[in-house]
Amino acid sequence: MEEGIECCLHTFSIPLKAIGFEGDVRKREDAIRVVESTFKHFGRLDILVNAAAGNFLVPSEDLSSNGFRTVMDIDSVGTFTMCHEALKYLKRGGLGKDPSTAGGTIINISATLHYTATWYQIHVSAAKAAVDSITRNLALEWGTDYDIRVNGIAPGPIGDTAGMSKLGLEGILSKAMEKMPLFKVGEKWDIAMAAVYLASDAGKYVNGTTLVVDGGEWLSKPRHFPKDAVKQLSRVVEKRSRHAAAGIPRSKL
Repeated sequence: MEEGIECCLHTFSIPLKAIGFEGDVRKREDAIRVVESTFKHFGRLDILVNAAAGNFLVPSEDLSSNGFRTVMDIDSVGTFTMCHEALKYLKRGGLGKDPSTAGGTIINISATLHYTATWYQIHVSAAKAAVDSITRNLALEWGTDYDIRVNGIAPGPIGDTAGMSKLGLEGILSKAMEKMPLFKVGEKWDIAMAAVYLASDAGKYVNGTTLVVDGGEWLSKPRHFPKDAVKQLSRVVEKRSRHAAAGIPRSKL
């Protein structure tokens, strides 16, 4: 894992050293071990990104309570557990930090599924809604008490990711892109740059916000009428309104 991370950094010409620790965010002991190991290796902890997620497509009536709970445990409880165990390192004057040093930052990876409703993903929609709530509440409490900024990122469809392949979306991608405002899916680089913005001084006054990076995909709705037909109808309505008597009430009341 460590070699893979360093290879990735080398690919983008980033002169940094990286290390990887395996763990299950559903297990508090793993969260403690990973955070402590990171602190011991680097001597401090400034940024926490919570990106663990579970997802699969299933009709609501076929989803078991165990399947629902598993996704909630990974996405929601896992996010809170990692934040909770990292607090003593991230807060102003925390372990490894000078007392005058500002607090760190937390970035929670969310989604847009729950902004309206999403077919066959009630479990993930509920879990990500909880993640957004965690982001806002910790931004309020920990921003006030510990000088920690807490924000989120809600990615849209991102190409060449495990989520796309696991959900089997690659096969219907070309058809789906026809309804996306930008007619394309995002790249992993788009999400990485959003995280850099939120974690850097460029975003130092941003707190409690979930940044949507989906090219406007969640706003997409099918056109019920072709644009030319709408323009024609608009002209007809305008012409009719000009010839209608103004100020004459039609109601018998």
